[in-house]
Amino acid sequence: MREFIVEADGGSRGNPGPAGYGAVVSDAATGETLRETAEYIGVATNNVAEYQGLLAGLRAARELDPEAAVHVRMDSKLVVEQMTGRWKIKHPGMKPLAAQAARVFPPERVTYEWIPRERNKHADRLANEAMDAGERGERWQASAAPDARPAAPGPSGPPGDAAAGAARVRAASAPASAGPPAPAGSVRTGAAEPAAGTARTDERAGRAAVPGPQASPPAPGAEAGRSDADVRAARTVATPSSGWAPADMGPPATFVLLRHGETPLTPQKRFSGSGGSDPSLSGVGREQAEKVAAALARRGTVQAIVTSPLARTRETAGIVAARLGLEVTVDEGLRETDFGAWEGLTFAEVRERHPDDLNAWLSSPDAEPTGGGESFAATATRVAAARDKLSAAYAGRTVLLVTHVTPIKTLVRLALGAPPEALFRMELSAASLSAVAYYADGNASVRLFNDTSHLR
Repeated sequence: MREFIVEADGGSRGNPGPAGYGAVVSDAATGETLRETAEYIGVATNNVAEYQGLLAGLRAARELDPEAAVHVRMDSKLVVEQMTGRWKIKHPGMKPLAAQAARVFPPERVTYEWIPRERNKHADRLANEAMDAGERGERWQASAAPDARPAAPGPSGPPGDAAAGAARVRAASAPASAGPPAPAGSVRTGAAEPAAGTARTDERAGRAAVPGPQASPPAPGAEAGRSDADVRAARTVATPSSGWAPADMGPPATFVLLRHGETPLTPQKRFSGSGGSDPSLSGVGREQAEKVAAALARRGTVQAIVTSPLARTRETAGIVAARLGLEVTVDEGLRETDFGAWEGLTFAEVRERHPDDLNAWLSSPDAEPTGGGESFAATATRVAAARDKLSAAYAGRTVLLVTHVTPIKTLVRLALGAPPEALFRMELSAASLSAVAYYADGNASVRLFNDTSHLR
């Protein structure tokens, strides 16, 4: 009986984010590379991409010889343990992929082995090539002649791009010591090798990759005039840690932040907070909610849904929950700011009617809108309290927070340690997505999708 070795890998630049996989089929006796396959798969998690790579590798081996025996090597402990039956598969996006992979060959003809990342460089290179091609709007193309060097394990690992492979040192075992930036194009780096200019999470390693040493806490004088929530956020998020990234604290609590769909007031850019008419979604808003629900279903990462108590967020959350088969929990802390007498007015109308109050509001986070509205400082305190409660309740899980412009901007601002005026420098489209991951040591990683591709 002929025997093949399948080495497979997958990666996500964002987790979830633009993702791709790579797989290599080689002859177990000679080490000759027989087939390479890779593909950009759109937005997905690392683990979903890894399963896609496994499935593609097994199918490529079957095309070569459906009667062969196959030995699979992967650096994903999760995939290897789940495919051998030692771990349960709970993720809804991975269950069908695992089932398909199990049917490609009879189970008795497939064995699995976990290998370190540095010994899976060939498949990793292909996955990166596929993601690069996808980001250019192209399809991955196999090279004219597959690398036919032996794929036997050893200190140098299988053939492939040494630069890309070096960036794959397994994050779970990497020491938290300073090191050089990772090579361009690498994915899922460890603590010692952050890619310049990026901040992302690694689902397998359960840690944040931070671009360079973290900022020191603000000097005592710099905290003057800042809200308690700002100071607390700055101290916890910007606390320096050893080396390039914090110690591995386990999987983070990840908040996928969804702004509600359009209401009749949204296109007119009118103030619409928690003290106004509490409008429901418009027809366009309901369509946006349906589309974002479909996009989230494809990603398959959301495990729980929490919403603001206002009508537009509850309606958006209900549409998404129906698609994902999840229950919805309401949290008062996620409601929008109360804009007092400005509710229902445009910015120009407020400037005309209440110019002094508006100028004060634009100048200080402690200023309240006319008529006893809620200041941004008060909003930050409320949102920070909700953040702390929810991140503890959903530690290690991914939860969709359906909320509003100000709470989303506030969560992002606090995670970045940005000043209050940063609120005026962000824009969020209706039904857009962002994400913040919170780690057990107080560090956070922000991903700004502001993604409306699901609406087209």
